[in-house]
Amino acid sequence: MANTQYQATGRRKSSVARVRLLPGTGKITINKKDLEEYFGMDILKNEVKRPFDVTGTAGKYDVIAIVEGGGTTGQAGALRHGISRALCVADEEANRPALKAAGFLTRDPRMKERKKYGLKKARRASQFSKR
Repeated sequence: MANTQYQATGRRKSSVARVRLLPGTGKITINKKDLEEYFGMDILKNEVKRPFDVTGTAGKYDVIAIVEGGGTTGQAGALRHGISRALCVADEEANRPALKAAGFLTRDPRMKERKKYGLKKARRASQFSKR
């Protein structure tokens, strides 16, 4: 029997996560590092594991992910999105309703606003002086 794997892509802000889901024991590897080693904060670790908790598939799949771009919070969000999409590919009927209700399948559209000319940042103008 061929080794079954499910692939998906997750995005958040400027981060992109390419996720592979393999039947296994629940080991999560990100950029060839363990989850505990890659993300220091417990909030981010829990964020990555939430799709498994919602669907009740904790410990059934191993995750191998390549994440690039953005910061740690954006990367954790991209991983959550990618894992959710891969779980839908694995078992559409069982996982999709729970993930959809939790809002994990929706790509978060919030991005950094571009800087405008004449301003210091996107909306920050230089300080006003009467003289």
